[in-house]
Amino acid sequence: MASILELNNLSVSFLSDRQYKEVIHSISFNLNENEILGIVGESGSGKSVSSLAILNLLPKKIAKVTSGSISFEEKNLLALSNKEIKNIRGKEISMIFQEPMSSLNPSMKCGKQVMEILLQHLTISKNEAKAETLALFEKVKLPSPDRVFDAYPHEISGGQKQRVMIAMAIACKPKVLIADEPTTALDVTVQKEIIQLLKELQAETGMSIIFISHDLALVSEIADRVVVMYRGVIVEQGPVEELFHQPKNPYTKALINARPSGTKRLRRLPTIDDFLNDTVPNEEITRDLRAKQHQKIYDQPPLLEVVDVEKEYFSTSGIFKKATSFKAVDGVSFKVYEGETLGLVGESGCGKSTLGNAILQLDKATAGSILYRGEDITKLSTADVRSLRKEIQIIFQDPYASLNPRIPVGKAIMEPMKVHGLYNSESERKEKVLEILERVGLSATHFNRYPHEFSGGQRQRIGIARTIALQPKLIVCDESVSALDISVQAQVLNLLNELKENFGFTYIFISHDLAVVKYMADQLMVMNQGKIEELGEADSIYANPEKDYTKKLIAAIPKGI
Repeated sequence: MASILELNNLSVSFLSDRQYKEVIHSISFNLNENEILGIVGESGSGKSVSSLAILNLLPKKIAKVTSGSISFEEKNLLALSNKEIKNIRGKEISMIFQEPMSSLNPSMKCGKQVMEILLQHLTISKNEAKAETLALFEKVKLPSPDRVFDAYPHEISGGQKQRVMIAMAIACKPKVLIADEPTTALDVTVQKEIIQLLKELQAETGMSIIFISHDLALVSEIADRVVVMYRGVIVEQGPVEELFHQPKNPYTKALINARPSGTKRLRRLPTIDDFLNDTVPNEEITRDLRAKQHQKIYDQPPLLEVVDVEKEYFSTSGIFKKATSFKAVDGVSFKVYEGETLGLVGESGCGKSTLGNAILQLDKATAGSILYRGEDITKLSTADVRSLRKEIQIIFQDPYASLNPRIPVGKAIMEPMKVHGLYNSESERKEKVLEILERVGLSATHFNRYPHEFSGGQRQRIGIARTIALQPKLIVCDESVSALDISVQAQVLNLLNELKENFGFTYIFISHDLAVVKYMADQLMVMNQGKIEELGEADSIYANPEKDYTKKLIAAIPKGI
């Protein structure tokens, strides 16, 4: 099979402390005609940097290619002028970026943004460009192409925004399409649709695709061959089946196994360090042990009882228009028991986070009651709600957004302790924080560092440390691992389970990732359009879902080969 794109001994360096430091170390791979090549690795492995180098999109002032070559149809892309590379970029080689909201212009209608690409690279009229854009919107299966054409990015869903990006990327019928984490922030069902769409487009047009992801199971569903990257080097590459069934490198083995399994429940998920140090855990939680744990949990009165809770929003668009209402949560009832993890799953917009906010009293329910230890917390005064905050806490999805960038993390963890009058002095509080930092896998040296000095996984640990500093009884984990790499996710899930065991925490674990929720949960609650679709023991629902919606969610989970 003929190669269309080749990277030979490519090295890339970034400016750090006034000198260039190499981050990509002599990597070589090729992309064949009519092929889908998967590039897998975690944050910082060099996947995106190497793909940006192909299109000469590296930030000029701080990054440079220090050795090697990139050839496209036997032309060295690194030797081309700016004008020559611009003619290739978008027309011959195009890219779908990870975050469509920041890649699309918020002040321009979606149709105009796609037309712009067509008018730049092709000799056609505006009317022809509009007709071609609408045809592209149909091709990428956007509902109501005319409506999307005239809509601004904020007026359409995440999945639709990603389809607009794909339409833009394939507009000029490129020979190579680079898809950089195109499904990371999407629900599993939308993710499956995007994967299917890319496969169909590739089969129809014969273009070659580089599909970049940190999820090996996902890549196995689309790619012909896979390149695995770790810390700027390629550790393994080969046909997808061979790589999945006979991985040679410990890192590849870790990527395959760090994701929760659908068939067995390990007490502790394996991490990359486990594979690199040959200390892979294999202790399983048997069905009998799980049944005993459940008997203990459910032989007591509930800690939290949610009864017929509703949350209704009203909107008025225009001065004289009648207000319209929308029920984000619609007549929801369930119980949570001390020491339990209740998994709450569903697609974006199903009402999961709204329900979590109502329980936390961050957004008051419009109807129904929420009983915590038998008391209806919807009727509490502001002062009582403030003291309740000590008992019911939240771990946010994005710890960086919830931490003050100007306050060292140690002080940020001490802050809620101070507010709630825990411990007798500042030195006592500091001692406790140092203990908590060790507990969540950080160290005393991190106390005076600022949030920007930590990785995503470390910041999530800081978020957890801040939450457990108040010794709460009930913790709402709202998509708290969805933005993490597979192995970091495994570490955080292990930590949450360990803390639950040691401190007797109770979790409401919210996520759109059913595989993760099933691993964490005792009971599983599936939400759809504000209502409970299905509720029961997690393993039972996963093995025998009753509702079509639950079956669809389970079928969409990437399972690997």
